Amino acid sequence: MRVTSGAAKGTRLRTPGRGGVRPTSDMVKEALFNALAPRLADARVLDLFAGTGGLGIEALSRGAAQAVFVERDGHSAGVIRQNLEAARLSDRGTVRRANALTEIAALARAGTSFDLIVLDPPYGQGLAAEALHRIAASGVLAPGGIVVAEGHWRDDPADIAGLRRVRAARYGETGLWFYERGEGA
Repeated sequence: MRVTSGAAKGTRLRTPGRGGVRPTSDMVKEALFNALAPRLADARVLDLFAGTGGLGIEALSRGAAQAVFVERDGHSAGVIRQNLEAARLSDRGTVRRANALTEIAALARAGTSFDLIVLDPPYGQGLAAEALHRIAASGVLAPGGIVVAEGHWRDDPADIAGLRRVRAARYGETGLWFYERGEGA
């Protein structure tokens, strides 16, 4: 796994080497960030269920100003810190060891908002839809911001109150779902 474009292009990223972490393929990551390119300059990014940190690091490499990585597993959180250092992006990334679902509310209480939120939860558990509902209710998505959920194509989160789906794409078994704030949100 590597950074596919930007200042850290080609940097190899470590994986935790434990079960449960399924890094986003380079093909899916490239397609995702090509679609997001106009939104990345100086963006504030939230990477939920961060795993290796690959999505947030890719955003930083392509011009995002800062990223917050939320990962529950302590070993994986350490790997994200190592990956930020390898990509020379440590000064723009913050790793928070926490449950992604509950951390959304904590970030909202702190008054934090993000221009881009990416989430790649474990497949088949309904976590993408749950996280999207919490994001919609929390206010952590900045006006004009976008949230992208990744999952198995069968885990399509469908309609989310407070968010408006603007795009969906499928790459083999992987689905990407793009949402913006809905009317009145």
